[in-house]
Amino acid sequence: MKLNDITHNVIKAAIEVHKQLGPGLLESAYQQCLAYEINESGLLVEEQVPVPVIYKKIHLEHGYRLDLLIDKKVVVELKTVETLTDVHTAQLLTYLRLGNYKVGLLINFDVNLLKNGLKRFIN
Repeated sequence: MKLNDITHNVIKAAIEVHKQLGPGLLESAYQQCLAYEINESGLLVEEQVPVPVIYKKIHLEHGYRLDLLIDKKVVVELKTVETLTDVHTAQLLTYLRLGNYKVGLLINFDVNLLKNGLKRFIN
C-alpha cells in the first residue's frame, strides 16, 4: 500500500475515534482505540515500538517509543495537549530520522475538531 493511502486510512480512523470519544481522555485511551480502528481497516499496527538511539559506536536504550507504527512505514505520534508545539514536531521528526521512516503523523486528540490537531510530516 502507498504511503498516502496508509496516512489516509490512519486519518480516517483517527477521525472516527475522535468522533466517538471526543477530547479529554488520556493519550493511552486514544492509542488503543486508534490501533483497533487501524487494525480493523486491514493495516498492520504496532504499538509502543522501541526507538534505539545510536551515537557512533554507542547503542543507547533510553525508553524512546513510537506510539504507533503502521505497516512498518508510517509513524504516528499521539498527543492530548492544549496546543501542539515545536517540541512535539521535533520529537516526531527525530523518530522519523532515527528509524529511517519517510512519513509521520502528529495527532492531537485534545481539540474540538480533529483536523485542527493533525499534522503530516515527510522525512
